[in-house]
Amino acid sequence: MEAEYKNWVPNGMVAALTAGTVLLAAGTAAAVICGDKLSPTARTVVTGALGTGTAVCGAMAAWSIYAHGKFSYNGSRKLSKQIVEGTAKYIDLPEGGVGLDIGCGSGALTIACAKRNPQGRMIGIDRWGKEYASFNQQLCEDNADAECVSNTEFYQGDATSLDFPDECFDAVTSNYVYHNITGADKQQLLRETLRVLKKGGTFAIHDIMSNSRYGDMERFAEELRSEGYEYVELIDTTDGTFMTGFEAATLGLGGSKLLIGKK
Repeated sequence: MEAEYKNWVPNGMVAALTAGTVLLAAGTAAAVICGDKLSPTARTVVTGALGTGTAVCGAMAAWSIYAHGKFSYNGSRKLSKQIVEGTAKYIDLPEGGVGLDIGCGSGALTIACAKRNPQGRMIGIDRWGKEYASFNQQLCEDNADAECVSNTEFYQGDATSLDFPDECFDAVTSNYVYHNITGADKQQLLRETLRVLKKGGTFAIHDIMSNSRYGDMERFAEELRSEGYEYVELIDTTDGTFMTGFEAATLGLGGSKLLIGKK
């Protein structure tokens, strides 16, 4: 049994866009072949619309295939795996310590952190909404079993209002979660995450931290330092750390940064 962490570009999206391109192309060809049954104006409008639709859908299909290949855990690039394991390496748990992964999805980051910290355990939480129907608690538990990892637990939870008391975890982490939460102040989400972190605990939060989404993160990092955090660093992960600048731009991951430190 192998772990199934799912692709960040769903198979269904690739299939739907590919099928849509084929159908639109067929419709365009039919319009050209049978165009003599239409008026010149109608023929121009129909073939133009179908041709444009084919081009747009085809471009989207091509991108989805490209991105799917980049993110695949079984492909040659394995970008998702590199990002997950690169984030996990910053999480350290003491003997008997407990870490929290917020927005665990298929459990990849939770499990990676647990494997690196066999002396502790990791809890993964997620809302597992209909937008990500293939991700669920059972999938996470099955993946942990497939990886022979027993120091994990998975529960439903809300990143905007964590159901945990202050300073109860020895580490907190998250990967590409908060940018998906619409209408929420991203720095406030970070504050909520850090609220449950113990003094002396480590954190590693990776996301698309562009100014438009997060505001001034350098200033935020400085605020944490001034509040007594032992160590805070903001790492640009699009400079080759996790991915190249070209990959970030073409995959919609521009502005990706990793906020790490110790409270």
